[in-house]
Amino acid sequence: MSQESTVMNAMEFFQKSSGVWRSQRTTHHLAFKRAEMGGSEIRVQALDKDTPAIIELCKLHEIDPDLAIGGANVTWEGTMAWDRNDGEVHEGKTAFALVPDDETGRKGRLLRELGYAEIVPVVGRYEMDEEDGLVLLTDYESMSSRERFWFADDNTRVRTSTVKRFGGFSSATFCSETRVEAAIEGDKAPTQIQSEEKVASLFGW
Repeated sequence: MSQESTVMNAMEFFQKSSGVWRSQRTTHHLAFKRAEMGGSEIRVQALDKDTPAIIELCKLHEIDPDLAIGGANVTWEGTMAWDRNDGEVHEGKTAFALVPDDETGRKGRLLRELGYAEIVPVVGRYEMDEEDGLVLLTDYESMSSRERFWFADDNTRVRTSTVKRFGGFSSATFCSETRVEAAIEGDKAPTQIQSEEKVASLFGW
């Protein structure tokens, strides 16, 4: 893809992701040599830079809120195959703020309210690649994660992620997500999308 056709920044990616998604994922637990399947429903709400949640998240990480360009709230609810015997449900919410390196908004710091691999506030990196995929990189005390999101079409999103700890990969995940409700102005009442059913991802953002 030529540079001229690559125009989306990370905030525009968040805005395009707004809505409710049905998600299905497969996670390969490399240490156990087994795979696990699961599904979830995810709601993504894009947030302007002046939203109180974005301002508070910047303050939590001691970063000037004026440097942020916006972010998103994400909530999710889902189950994984290993939980079916006891009925455990995975659910939660987190917030993200984007602090770009420059005026393009295509790379910079990603402030998380909760981390993907550890449930603590964390600052990672984001970048838009040459195919307008959003790549998130996060280092924790005992592990690191790499996630990549991209749109197959306007209502189908794909995610891959790897988690690495102690010098080796511990899990690899593939998700497909189908938008079932589109966000409208104010994101107060998403509109149901009439489309054929597809498989869909998980875990938050």
